[in-house]
Order: sequence, then structure tokens, then C-alpha cells
Amino acid sequence: MQPTTTVRPPVTAVAPLGRAVEVGEGVHAYLQPPGGWCLNNAGIIVSGGESALVDTTATEARARHLRATALELNPAAPRAVVTTHFHGDHAFGNFVFPEAVVIGHERTRTEMMAAGLHLTGLWPDVVWGGIELAPPTVTYRDRLTLHVGTIRAELEHTGPAHTSNDTVVWLPGQQVLFTGDLVMNGVTPFCLMGSIAGSLAALGRLRAFGATTVVPGHGPVCGPEAFDAVEGYLRLVQRLAQEGLRAGLTPIQTARGAHLGRYADLLDPERLAPNLRRAYAELEGLPADAPLPMSERQAALGEMIEFNGGPPCCLA
Repeated sequence: MQPTTTVRPPVTAVAPLGRAVEVGEGVHAYLQPPGGWCLNNAGIIVSGGESALVDTTATEARARHLRATALELNPAAPRAVVTTHFHGDHAFGNFVFPEAVVIGHERTRTEMMAAGLHLTGLWPDVVWGGIELAPPTVTYRDRLTLHVGTIRAELEHTGPAHTSNDTVVWLPGQQVLFTGDLVMNGVTPFCLMGSIAGSLAALGRLRAFGATTVVPGHGPVCGPEAFDAVEGYLRLVQRLAQEGLRAGLTPIQTARGAHLGRYADLLDPERLAPNLRRAYAELEGLPADAPLPMSERQAALGEMIEFNGGPPCCLA
């Protein structure tokens, strides 16, 4: 069996800058198509002359465009930035908003400081600009409420999923849910630094919010039907891992022989290899809240590059 292959744009290409789309009264999704590596979504919440952000972007140029877009929607600079997790594509642009308090889960701060600017080394050809690390200065453990004018934003940690420190942002008045990377629409989920089982458990909580509009971490704005697509992919990864273990195959051997079916057209399919490594570890007894050792994470990223036939495509 042969792995699914995808025609990818040349690595020298750069995606257009983002755009804001209103998804509820006073609520805007800042979208960066096509949504693959380092092309995340952010949010701009505006009410009563105040504004706040959900995430920023990967590069300085993209963050400055996000700032300009936010100031077009509200002349006063955002007073808060919610960082949904520690990955640099969602957080490197925080420094462009010095007026804002950066808010995140308590482990978002520690893991962001530990990781530093490591992400930039994975794609040295990306024009990162003069990015500076700006981790959360206000942290929480389980839940926190942020008020932006008359808009209530409820921050919640759903347990280990995409990472150990994910935050989702629920706006009950608008029925809009910002999921961070717990949900990616049209883009392959990535759980190497989180948990497959934890992600499946978190999806139950996401459904319980009753959102009508979902702003995923990557990809187009969608509805709650996106939860089903993420769940289907993750359960496929679990089945593949079970079959691979029974056959005595390594995660990358299983990835090479896998048929992804309806998930074959998701962006960044090379993530299957590290996802399988995490799934193998959980089947072998690793708890959902236990991270893979750093050596295994690094090995998994190397396997992903090998499986992909080179570094993944990043259009940031």
C-alpha cells in the first residue's frame, strides 16, 4: 500500500495576509487561508469602544497587519490578548500589542517560555521579522471570564488535547466558539504535544457549548459539524495504531501503508506520522495528561519530515 500523496505549492510561496470576517455582533474572525502550517486564525472582539484578541499570528508582518485590522474595527488598541496555546503561530505576534494584557492557561506561559522561538528553526526561509516572546502575564487554571464592553468571553481549559494547555473561548451572547487548534477545518489535526484520547474527550465538551458558529484554529469558519470530522480522523488514527501494533509495525511504517479515505484531502497529511506515534504511546499505557519525552517528540518530527519527503510546506 502507498501513502496518500498531496500536491503542495512550492515552499518559496507566501500566502496572502489575513482578512477579518464578522461572525457575530461585535465578533470578527481573522482568517489566513489556506490555513496550513503557521497560517492560523485569530479573533477580534469589539464592544463599547473596547477590543480584545483571541490569538495573534506567526510573523511580525502578519501581526502588524492584524493590528492594523483591529484598529480599523476599533480605534483604541486591544486591551487583552487571549493566547489559546503556546505554539508560535498563535502567539509570536503578541509583542505587537504592548498595550494589551496577555492571558492564557498557566501551562501556556511555562511552555511558551520553555519553547522560546524554536519554531522559527523549522522553517528558516520564512521571513519571521523581529519577533519577540511575549508570554501570558495573567494566567488561570480552569476557567476565567473576560468582559469586553458588553460582550462576555468565557475562557476554559478542556484538558490535554492539541497541547497540554489549550484554551477555548466561548461567547454565549453570540453563540460563537473559538476553539484554538482543538478544531482545524480542512486541515489535519495535530496531537503530538497533546493527546489523541484527550482530544476526543475535549470534543464532547465543545459540543456541550451549543455553538452555532465555530472559529477553528486553522481553516474556514464553520459550524459544529466540524467536530464530527475531527473526531472521525482521530478515531481513524486510533484504529490504524491498533492495527499497526498488532502487526508489529512502527508508527512510520503504519503511516506509509495507511489509507486515509475521506481525510486524504486534508491539508498537511504528513501529520499522520507523529499522530500515530502519540496514539501508539497511549495504546501502550501513556496517560492522556502525560507528555511524550522530548526525545520522542523530536524523533516524531524527524519521521514526519521523512514521511513527507522533506520539510512540510509553510506559506507564512
